[in-house]
Amino acid sequence: MTLRPFHLAFPVHDLAAARAFYRDILGCREGRSSDTWIDFDFGGHQIVAHLDPAARAVTVENAVDGHDVPVPHFGIVLTMPDWQALAERVRAAGIVFGIAPHVRFEGQAGEQATMFFRDPSGNALEFKAFADDRMLFETERNAA
Repeated sequence: MTLRPFHLAFPVHDLAAARAFYRDILGCREGRSSDTWIDFDFGGHQIVAHLDPAARAVTVENAVDGHDVPVPHFGIVLTMPDWQALAERVRAAGIVFGIAPHVRFEGQAGEQATMFFRDPSGNALEFKAFADDRMLFETERNAA
């Protein structure tokens, strides 16, 4: 199957704050917009921030490799250099990490660098990178 861009629509309580976060901090190119939504290019995928003044963050968490991972969340798999650069931009912007940048599943199948933080509306985001992209779906360390 040929990889095609995904589309994700999500609620935000403030479009100006969403624009500043996704465009200016995360570096997403802005696409079309209206008074109630904004399209962003999220690594070649289309995400759409839809205005919902009553939007509130969900606070469910599941344990993963010793950390409480927020559910739901979304994100993208970056190259390691892009992941490191994003971690520095997020730090420089003063954004608080929910789960600080670190390596998860070290020495195991799926070893990955990961970090979690929230947008201004409380939507949880995860960005990850693999030293070996073949580990993305592997279940055994030597399977690749």
